[in-house]
Amino acid sequence: MASSSKSDGQLNIEGNTIQVTSLDKILYPKMAINKQTYLQYLIEVKSVMLPFLKNRCLTVKRYPHGMFDDFFYQKNCPDYAPSFVETFQQDDIRYILCNDLSTLIWLGNQLALEFHIPFNKVTSVCPSEIVFDLDPPSRDHFSLAIEAALQIKTILDRLELHSFVKTSGNKGLQIYIPLQENQFTYEDTRIFTQFVAEYLVDQSPDSFTIERLKNKRGSRCYIDFLQHAEGKTIIAPYSLRGNDEGLVATPLEWNEVDQQLTPLQFTMDAVLERLENQECPFTKMDAARKKQPFERILTGLLKQKNG
Repeated sequence: MASSSKSDGQLNIEGNTIQVTSLDKILYPKMAINKQTYLQYLIEVKSVMLPFLKNRCLTVKRYPHGMFDDFFYQKNCPDYAPSFVETFQQDDIRYILCNDLSTLIWLGNQLALEFHIPFNKVTSVCPSEIVFDLDPPSRDHFSLAIEAALQIKTILDRLELHSFVKTSGNKGLQIYIPLQENQFTYEDTRIFTQFVAEYLVDQSPDSFTIERLKNKRGSRCYIDFLQHAEGKTIIAPYSLRGNDEGLVATPLEWNEVDQQLTPLQFTMDAVLERLENQECPFTKMDAARKKQPFERILTGLLKQKNG
């Protein structure tokens, strides 16, 4: 890295020169993570993170002063963005497409710490995956998210649907069901997600809820099937979160999901160590999407719905 001062420098990536600044700025004081460490993390996870960002309209959550101060969401690409940053115009927003390492590092230098993506790519209006967001009221109730995840896994296995799971990086879990591309609408997937969520709540009404108002959920885990919709977003795999520990939204193997699991296991350093020792569980997602029997399941649900 060429350097013009102790805390500034430039990176040459993919033929692009990227100015990086204030590398010694502390972003997560509790974990002593500075900007240089964060940018190095993004470089090391690029091969597992970029496939999930590619060709998706990006919303980033920026923390200009790290965890010390306020944050803001950014959807529109700023005018000062370098020419290598790809964009996609949708309605009145010029979204950033994070399709390469150059853009990822440029965003990291802007202190975009959270990367949120929709469920469909810009090349399609159909979702590429179904996602259930399991949201307990606090980390103290994380065991409820585990219980919900395992019950949903049992349902999906009976339906012969391949599923994947990741931590949210905060207090919940998220279940992914990859779909064949360009095959199903959000209206189709809503029929399925609503069926599963209502079934789960019917089986365990004291543990789970689909109540949208937080003050009416009590200590139950929210099964958020409404989040899976056009225009909605979810935290991208391997994105850091804006919490004190700098936890990572981490793909897991299903056999890791048990009552010993805790979100605090997945710090930035722990995730890098995982990737040194094991393959990302989500690398199997593309192969699985081609085998999903979702059309058969949807047909059955529609017959049931229409009597």
